[in-house]
Formats: sequence, C-alpha cells, structure tokens
Amino acid sequence: MTSNEDTYDVIVVGSGGGLVGAYVAASRGLRTLVVEKTGAVGGTVAYSGAGLWFPGSAPLRRAGLDDDVERARTYLRDVVADEGRERLQDAYLRAGAQLIDELEQNAWFQSFVHAPVPDYFSSRPGATPTGRTVFPPPLEVSALGERFDLVRRSLPAERWGFDEGPVVSGGRALIGRALAAFLETGNGMLRLNTALEGLVVEDGRVVGVDVVSDGEPVRLRAERGVLLAAGGFERDRELREEHQQLTGEWSNGAPANTGDALRAGIAVGADTDLLDEAWFVPGLVRPDGLPVFHSGTRGGIWVNGEGERFVNETAPYDQVGHEIVRRHASTGVRHIPCHWVFDQRQLDRDGIGFPPAEPPVEEWLASGALKKADTLEELARLIDVPFEALDRTVKEFNGYAPTGVDERFHRGEKPWDQMFQHIVGFPADPRQNFPGEPVAGFPNQLLVPIDTPPYYAATIVPSDIGTKGGLRIDEHARVLRPDGRPIAGLYATGNTAAAMSGRVYPGAGTPIGSSLAFGYLAVLDIVGGSAEDTAGGSTD
Repeated sequence: MTSNEDTYDVIVVGSGGGLVGAYVAASRGLRTLVVEKTGAVGGTVAYSGAGLWFPGSAPLRRAGLDDDVERARTYLRDVVADEGRERLQDAYLRAGAQLIDELEQNAWFQSFVHAPVPDYFSSRPGATPTGRTVFPPPLEVSALGERFDLVRRSLPAERWGFDEGPVVSGGRALIGRALAAFLETGNGMLRLNTALEGLVVEDGRVVGVDVVSDGEPVRLRAERGVLLAAGGFERDRELREEHQQLTGEWSNGAPANTGDALRAGIAVGADTDLLDEAWFVPGLVRPDGLPVFHSGTRGGIWVNGEGERFVNETAPYDQVGHEIVRRHASTGVRHIPCHWVFDQRQLDRDGIGFPPAEPPVEEWLASGALKKADTLEELARLIDVPFEALDRTVKEFNGYAPTGVDERFHRGEKPWDQMFQHIVGFPADPRQNFPGEPVAGFPNQLLVPIDTPPYYAATIVPSDIGTKGGLRIDEHARVLRPDGRPIAGLYATGNTAAAMSGRVYPGAGTPIGSSLAFGYLAVLDIVGGSAEDTAGGSTD
C-alpha cells in the first residue's frame, strides 16, 4: 500500500515539454507530480531554441502575418503524405494556437514571439517563407531565484563551460517559465532523481508508476492519468542497434534519454511506430571528440569518401542528416564520416562551429578535429580521399562562384538557404548567431570559391536531436494497443510518442511543438475537455 502523499491526480514522467502539460493540469486544480530521472528539469528542450511550429497562433497575427490554418493543413498533408497521421495533424493544428492563448494568460509565460524561419519544404503547397515558428521571450535568471538552479544547463554550458550570462533564451527560458508557473499553481510537485521502472496496471487501467527515487523503489499512484513525456531512446545503444544504423554516442539529445518510457509502455501492451527514425541533423565533431548540431554551412563543401559533393550543405538540417544516413547505407560509398572542406578565407570570415563557444583554431588542430594543409593534394591525403576527385570537385564548385548558381545542388536558392547569406550560427536565436561578413565580388555568399590556402577539413557525422519513433497515440494523446484500442489512463507525448509528422520535419519547432501540443491534448482528455475549450491558467 502507498501512503496518501504518494497519490496524485496526474503523474507526468519527464520534465521537458511535459512540464508545460504538467502546468496545464495543475492550473486546472489537478494535483500533479512531475518525476524527473536526473537532478535538473528540462531534458532536450533545455538544449533547444524552443521553437514551436504553431500555425495560426496569436504571435503570428501580432507579427502581421496572414497565416491560415487551412494552408498549414495543406502543407502538412503534402509533406507528410500519410493518411494514417491526418487525425494527429488535425489535433495538433487545433491545439497549438489554443495552447499559446492559454499560456499567455499566465504572467510567467508573457508573450511568445514570431521569428522568420522558413518552412523546410519551401516549394510544397501551403509552405511559407516566413514560417510558422514562435519562441518564448528571454528570461532574466534573477526572476527565478533559487529555482533556476533546477533548470538543466544548455548544451554549450554543459559541455564547454559557456557562461550564458544573466539572461537566457530558447529552451532554458521556456523551461524556467514553465517551472515557475507549474509550482506557483499550488498543485504542482516535482520529484528529481527519480527514474521510471514500470507502469502500475489494475483492471486494465494504468493507475500509477513504479520508480526508483534516490536509490529507493517507490510506487506512486495516479487517479486520473499518467503522461509519459520522457524523451526518446537516442542514448540507448541496445535499442538503437536493434532499430537503427546509429548507436547514440553522437546524439545531441539529453544524456538520460534511454527509452525508459518506451519500454514501460511496451510492457503494458502499447503499439509502436517509426522506431527506425530520428530527428537527424549533421553533427560537427569538435575538439572534445563529440559532434554538435550544425544548422547550416555558409562556405566550403562537404565531400564523401570518394572526395565528391553529395548534397546541398546548407539545406534544412533534418534533410541533410537523413541524406548522410541514406547514402551511407545505400550507395556503397563512405558518407559516415564525411568531410567539410574549406579554406583560410572561409575560416577568417565565419570561424568554425558554434559561435558563442568556439575554441581557438589551435585547439581544433591539436585535437585532430580539424586538418590543415598547404595544398588540396596534402589535405586529400590527410582525410583519405582521392586527390583527383577532390580537386575536380573543388574546381567544379569554384566554377559556380561568378554566377552564384550551384548547378548541381542549388545551394542558396531556397528561403532556408538564403538566411545564411547574412548570418552564422542558429538563425532563430540572436544569442547563437552573428552577422556574416560578405565577400565582395560574389553574388551568392554561399558559393565563395575555395582557393585561398591553407586548406582545412573538419569532420561531419550524423547526429540527432532525439529519436522520433515511439508509442503510437491517437488524437487525444492516448497510448494505443496494436488493435487500436487505447490503454486506459496512459498518455504519451514528445519523443516518447511516434511523431505526428511521420518521417519528415515540416518546420522549425515541430518536435517541441508536438510535445507541448499533445501534452495539452492529454490533459484536456483527462479533464474531459477539448482543444476548443478555453479553461485554464491563472493570470497572476
């Protein structure tokens, strides 16, 4: 038997996007517990820019954009091309704008803002060059006081000791705001260092969770529902080897995302989908030997093991990441790793890697993460590619510079590419980018010749920002059995659930947007509401 204090209305497993769902539940008077495996809240969301792809939402209207949900629906239908996901898409489109309206009633969330990040399939029906992505406002660390110590640090801070200063943005801002709003409802409780072991089922209904909390086994009961929001299985070698080509050591997902919730759901009869998929991204290997998410390349080229270009290096990252994985598996040519080849002019113009936390070039060279040579022939030998092919590839690329037209891969032609004409780093976050200096005489700043020695090569590998396969859910975020029946009392969202977007990444903020939207829908189902209801949070 469990004691009374171990019984709640709702238990949320995971504290990334699920923390917003927990706030929604607690704001409705439900006694809500968040259990978090680690000692800090935020998960992979804390590493992110916290973009939310929410068509038709209030921030888009405030920005003066004429964004029609039906146009977004047309776009989703076209790029996902999966009738089995249409009800999930419709639910997502209903929930996103509604959730923003509700969150903005609470002073902690303030007003979300739109930043122009183009939809990733810009030529498809319904796409928009301004995008549909909204972001939380920055947050002053002092506003949270001691609570801010509970928020997971950003990836640059965790890996390289980067000091973010007194104001945080992106995922850390969203998580900090959600944490404060959740705790101040008076109905929200947080249990850190608490790992999910399994689900408690009675008479066919999930009624709680078995966890290990600070080393001790504990049973916690949920009278209304359990929401699994514990991320994917990107850090679990066994599951990745079973379902995918990669093993997880190159992931940019949170280190504790090892599929605990996925396994727990399967153990009680849940169906799964898309387990072979991930939100793949190119990863630039840094001096510490691990990759970091590389959102776009302004200069130089990427070559495979044959010394040949194979992709538009500036295309949307998920598309490039998938292309690396696909080509490595299907062509018989090494694409893992591939090599980013550039020259001194490119290095002087843009540097390498992550702008706010970039180590000196000497550190890159000493670690072997960067190769340097006076000639292309010497560089080809250092990265083990045929010189004749590399030389031919570079000459072909250089030939595109005078006209500004990439005749092979069309780099610089689409709206996403064109953002990188002017900036270095992550486009949507001004704290993670800086203006790119133009090189005079070239009409396309993404096609500047590689002709100024010495020459350099960095390593690109397929990374990810999480797996995207998981438990199959319906439009209420209820976890389904293989026959399509919901498992009573059990819900899932985020990367614990199979993605509503299937095998594609429609636009910036789809992963976190899905986590928030389906967490919201789960709570609405628990309380008996719908995405058209407007009940919710305090304005205090």
